[in-house]
Amino acid sequence: MEKSLRKISGHIKQKGREILNDFSITPPQFVALQWLFEQDEMTIGDLSNKMYLAYSTTTDLIDRMEKNGLVKRIRDPNDRRVVRIQKLDKGYEIIEEVIKRRQNYLKELTDSFSADEIENLHQSLHLLYDKMNMYHPN
Repeated sequence: MEKSLRKISGHIKQKGREILNDFSITPPQFVALQWLFEQDEMTIGDLSNKMYLAYSTTTDLIDRMEKNGLVKRIRDPNDRRVVRIQKLDKGYEIIEEVIKRRQNYLKELTDSFSADEIENLHQSLHLLYDKMNMYHPN
C-alpha cells in the first residue's frame, strides 16, 4: 500500500510540475502559495516550519515572490518585529488555475470509474488522512 501511495503521489507531483511550466513560478513558490491559500496569511517563521526550510531560505523565496507580485509583506501593527506574508490576487489566481488543472487531470484518470468506486476511494482516502492526523496533527 505504501508503494502504491508513493507512486500515486509521485505521478501527481510530476503532473503538477508540468502544469507549473505554464506559469512563472517554481515548485517551492507554489508550495508556499498553497500554504497561504489554506491559511490566508502566515509569518515567515510559520511558513518556514510548514515547508521545512531554513528561515533565510524562506526569506529569499518570499523576496522573489514579492518581486513577481504574488505576495506582500505586512508588518504586524501590534509587534513591528513580526512580518506576515499575504497572497495577492495574482498568487491566488495561479493557485486556483493550477488546482483546477490538477483536479481535471484526476477526473480524466477516474472517468472510467463507477460512482461507487469514486465514492469508496474518496471515503478511504479521507479515513486514511483522518487517521494520520490523529497521530501527526498539522
